[in-house]
Amino acid sequence: MSFDRKAARSVARGWLAAVLVVAGFAVAIGSVRAASFQPLEIVTKNGVQVFSVEIATTDEEKQTGLMYRKELADGKGMLFDFNPEQEISMWMKNTYVSLDMIFIRADGRILRIAENTEPLSTRIISSRGPARAVLEVVAGTAQKYGIRPGDRVGHPLFGSK
Repeated sequence: MSFDRKAARSVARGWLAAVLVVAGFAVAIGSVRAASFQPLEIVTKNGVQVFSVEIATTDEEKQTGLMYRKELADGKGMLFDFNPEQEISMWMKNTYVSLDMIFIRADGRILRIAENTEPLSTRIISSRGPARAVLEVVAGTAQKYGIRPGDRVGHPLFGSK
């Protein structure tokens, strides 16, 4: 039996490449932050609606938002914190799920709702006034639960709940 150094090096390089790929995946997976969900309530004329929301506070979280997700369950959403209150502009680039965008003032009152947004669109969706936050929920939620401008949102971001 003879030993082929060239073949041995080729096999070693292959194993090294495989180990590096696996290590790369481990690092990537480790750097992905587990989603932490918080309760959020909206008080409507029809009663209190409770949602479980992810919070987007860093620039990276706000830029990524719900992009690339293929589904969003009823009762789930993402709350974007844009403190201090300001004019907010959003879009649906790389977002596959149609959303209702609920713009919320610093006092917790809903300023505006952009319903049934167009997936993958780069059209700008504005708060049309100063807002502290945006709640994104699956399209049709505002209609389904009777959520309207002026309704109150309960969450620590707004000094409640």
